[in-house]
Amino acid sequence: MKNCTVTTFILLGLTDDPELQVLIFIFLFLTYMLSVTGNLTIITLTFVDPHLKTPMYFFLQNFSFLEVSFTTACIPRYLYNIATGDKAITYNACVIQVFFTDLFAVTEFFLLATMSYDRYVAICKPLHYVTIMNSKICRRHIFCCWLAGLLVIISPLSLGLNLKFCDLNVIDHFLCDASPLLKIACSDTWFMEQTVLTCAVLTFILTFMCVVLSYTYIIKTILGFPSAQQRIKAFSTCSSHMIVVSITYGACMFIYMNPTAKEEVTVNKVVSLLISSISPMLNPFIYTLRNKQVKKAFNNSIKRIATFLRK
Repeated sequence: MKNCTVTTFILLGLTDDPELQVLIFIFLFLTYMLSVTGNLTIITLTFVDPHLKTPMYFFLQNFSFLEVSFTTACIPRYLYNIATGDKAITYNACVIQVFFTDLFAVTEFFLLATMSYDRYVAICKPLHYVTIMNSKICRRHIFCCWLAGLLVIISPLSLGLNLKFCDLNVIDHFLCDASPLLKIACSDTWFMEQTVLTCAVLTFILTFMCVVLSYTYIIKTILGFPSAQQRIKAFSTCSSHMIVVSITYGACMFIYMNPTAKEEVTVNKVVSLLISSISPMLNPFIYTLRNKQVKKAFNNSIKRIATFLRK
């Protein structure tokens, strides 16, 4: 995003109403603290509990890290803007925010696809699961997710660094994002808009196809189990991931495929806010409330801490 005369941008946020701003601040602060605390708890549990040293929880650990990183890249800056009334953000800080929010978001899609493949192997090829999803392979999967995320955003970002901004520096959003930045650029943005759209669509289609194919085979295999108890147990191992996938892809579809949401700036901002605050907060609750192993690990950790404090 090459700068002509603009050295800072002004983030309009969601509203200028002081009372609404107070409510938004409280809401975002609480959801952010819950998101960070919940996801860090999952990360800690997967490190310390020996029963959670499996590929599924290794991927969950990395997913929780991405959730913390994504919400941290979006929310604290907006909280600062509301608390201080300072809506200005420097050009460099804006570029950094665009880079990290996009990187974490895209990487998360690839990781969700990888997690669905992990569930496919666990249910459809249980005898070969340990061999196929060994620790070395899992680490390679994580590396590939980050690499894919970086490769997807590098082209739009390179083009964005050449954008010129003249006198208009007001961003109609609560964070720096590609869409509102393109609206205020004074250079030709057609090619970059097509590049951003292409990268977004390819990421969505590729990862969504992987998820759909994995769960098609998973459901087909589960329905073939002779025992109803086996089917329920198999579905329960996938239920948490399926809920998270539904929320993530559903929100993405709403933003990019709903014409009203695409045209209405306010709706777009609100949905973006929910994605960056509510979704990361829900992740720990979904995995802890619906997963006996995580709940057991959490209870054991609480007991160990209580025992240590009594001593």
